[in-house]
Formats: sequence, structure tokens, C-alpha cells
Amino acid sequence: MAGSETTAVAAIRRFNRFHTRWVGALGGNLHGSGFALAEARVLYELAQREGCLAVELSRDLDLDPAYLSRILKRFVAQGWLERQRSAADGRALRLRLTPAGELAFRPLEAASRAQAEAILSRLSPAQRDRLVGALADTQALLSGEAAARPRPVIREHQAGDIGWVVSAHGRLYAEEYGWDMTFEALVAEIAAQFLRAFKPGRERCFIAELDGAPVGSSFVVEQDAETAKLRLVLVEKRAQGLGLGKALVGEAVAFARAVGYRRMVLWTNDILHAARAIYQAEGFRLVAEEKHHSFGVDLVGQNWELRL
Repeated sequence: MAGSETTAVAAIRRFNRFHTRWVGALGGNLHGSGFALAEARVLYELAQREGCLAVELSRDLDLDPAYLSRILKRFVAQGWLERQRSAADGRALRLRLTPAGELAFRPLEAASRAQAEAILSRLSPAQRDRLVGALADTQALLSGEAAARPRPVIREHQAGDIGWVVSAHGRLYAEEYGWDMTFEALVAEIAAQFLRAFKPGRERCFIAELDGAPVGSSFVVEQDAETAKLRLVLVEKRAQGLGLGKALVGEAVAFARAVGYRRMVLWTNDILHAARAIYQAEGFRLVAEEKHHSFGVDLVGQNWELRL
């Protein structure tokens, strides 16, 4: 077995050990409910389904039919489960939780939700986004099923969005390019000026949103009566590859044209290759560049322009 494959196997086994311990799979008292993990999963599925067959539960949960039968007998004995003949097949029994069963499920559901909320409370919004994305990727990869392509939306900014723009720029440029906090300070100044002097009919902030969270931005600000400036174009790593950078720039250009600007300008740096490709595809042309030392690194700044 190749070294990289050996490392991957070890990583999967390490995660399995962590996860079984984290969810309490090794004990027989999940979340203090008195249920073993398998019993809790069966109870959860019964609470989510309006009548199901034992064979369906066995298949969907990958449980041995004899083991599942013992769990169901316990639930019947507790008065939590009732069995009714299927209208489609008189030999089959449909399973439904009784009111007592639904009552028994509620503390388990509340404890599971409380555990998840406790974990999320320790994470920043950016870390939560990373966790949600990683969990979705993990589920898709391990199940072998193609993940549903997310559908981002682009909207105008709302209260709280500008703070995210500042934070995301500072974090991503530090991670990707090693820029120091003077860059975040610059973004904060630009964002504050946008809010203080906002001209609704002449300026706009576009926010890309994915799964209810912001993942991208672009700004149109007035430089003069005939010139719009494109600023603060960004796409989070987890949303890259969806065409959001192109869409955000396209929205900004379309807005500038509709408002009546004659040209659009922007300033960027030559190391931002993906952004430069988007600007070129949109019709921007490079008009000037100059070396400078900013944000703790040596850079080549570039001015681009688009006739609208």
C-alpha cells in the first residue's frame, strides 16, 4: 500500500474513533437518554416517518433484521410503538410511534440538538461555515453519492454584511497571501466610507449567499459623475468553482451601466490571477501598474478600466 494511501486509511480510522466517542456510540446511554445508539437511531427514524415497514428501517439503517426486531419488540412493550396492517399488503405491518413514543423521543431530540448547539457556540461564523461545508463534503464522499450542486443567490447588502466583508477579506488574504492586518484596516476604511456616504441610486454592494450565509461580495462606488469604481470583490474558498466571482463582477458592471456611468475602474495586484482573469473576460483593460510595498509584502499594483 502506497504511503499516501496508508496515511489516508489512518486518518479515516482516527476520525472513526473520534466520532464514535463524540456521539457516545460506545456506551448504552446516548445523551443520558437510556438508549443505545442503534435504539436512538431507530426511534429517530420512526419519529420522522409517517408509517414505515421494518424492512425499510433495516435497509436504510443497515441493521440486522433480527437485531431490529428485538429493538421494535422493546418499543412495543414500552407502549411506544404500534403496528398496523398495510392497506397495500395485508402481510406487512406499518410502524408508527404512539403518543407515548413521541413523548419518549422528545428528550432525546432535545439533548441531540443541545449537543450540536453547544459545539456551534464555540465556533466563529467562519468556522461554522467551514464545518458545515466539510460535513457536506464528507457525507457526499463517503456515501459515494454526487453532492447536490449548491445554488447561491446574489442580493443587496443587509445589516451585518459589511462587517462580514471586512472580516472575510482580512482572514482570506492573510491565509492565501500572508498579508498583514494593515490590509484589513484598509478594507474597514473602505467599508466604513461606503456606509457613511452611501448613495443608493449610484452605489451598490452585492452579496453572494450560499446555504443562508454570505460567501462573496462586490461593491460599486462613485468616483465621479461619469466613473464608477469596482471594489472589494471576494469569494470564500468553499464557494469557489461556482462562477460566483464572474457573477459578482457581472452584476456590478450591469449596475454601473444601468445607472449611467461612462466607465468603470478598479485597482488590484498582479498576484490575484483568478480575479484578473475575470476582469479581462468582462472587458477590462490594464492601463497602468506600479511596484509597491504594502500589507507587509512586495506587490505590483494594477489599474484596470472598462468603457461602459
